[in-house]
Amino acid sequence: MSGAQARVNPGVVALIPASILWGTTGTVASFLPAEVSPLAVGSATMGVGGVLLFVVSLRSSVSAVRDRAALRWLLVGSIGVVVYPLAFYAAMNLAGVAIGNVVALGSGPVFAAFFEWLWERRRPGLVWIACTVTAVAGIALLASGGSTRGDHGAANPLPGVLLGLLAGIAYALYTYASSRAIGLGLPSRGVMGGMFGLGSIGLLPVLILTGAPILNSALSVGISAYLAIGPMLVAYLLFGFALVTLRSSSATTITLLEPLVATLLAVVVVGERLAIVGWIGLALVLAGVTVMSAARHPDN
Repeated sequence: MSGAQARVNPGVVALIPASILWGTTGTVASFLPAEVSPLAVGSATMGVGGVLLFVVSLRSSVSAVRDRAALRWLLVGSIGVVVYPLAFYAAMNLAGVAIGNVVALGSGPVFAAFFEWLWERRRPGLVWIACTVTAVAGIALLASGGSTRGDHGAANPLPGVLLGLLAGIAYALYTYASSRAIGLGLPSRGVMGGMFGLGSIGLLPVLILTGAPILNSALSVGISAYLAIGPMLVAYLLFGFALVTLRSSSATTITLLEPLVATLLAVVVVGERLAIVGWIGLALVLAGVTVMSAARHPDN
């Protein structure tokens, strides 16, 4: 094996800080006043963040939107961009930060592999299968591991889990569509800017209808700004860079670091509790992500 082959994929390196940033979203959002709805949080995060992504990559974003071959995938992905934050933040509100995160992100690799099979008839590799089965088993243990919301109100897990699955489908959809557009030879920044810019067209009206309570306090404005700039703008620039060298199914498996980070923060900061089976689930997620991160990806 040559040194070049053994070198860690730079896309994997980029996904680690992106996943950590995403993992902070639920805990940070939990400090918003109760009158700020999940729809407002989601539309502010990805609606405003989508505009920022488009603007910071303006020239390449416009070029991507004007590319007729890429526009199809940008429009497909923008559907996921609209659905994901609304379902994701609602799932965390109903089921708790830990369960909402692990269901949404844990189901992502499965749906991403399905999209690859649907459009490309590509069968997942053995490493992906082993890592994803391990991580998803951990996700299942987490979701059933007795996580509660402590002093922050009773969780409503079933509707939250269903919304988490919807978020997982949306997440996999825009991840897959991004990788297809980047595969046409377009810059990753332009693809992400174009896709999230199109998605913001659907999210900003939701923000206008639901977002007034955000303006009632400096804390709410500050939290919303952090969510739009950190977990949205910075993380998705890193995510786009990663998709240049990773397939969507591999990327979504590695980003299972996000629910791990989110669960730890939910327990330590928010006060949610996790039974022993949940901690076993965390260990399985970490094991699956670690092996996937260390593996070479010759087909990506």
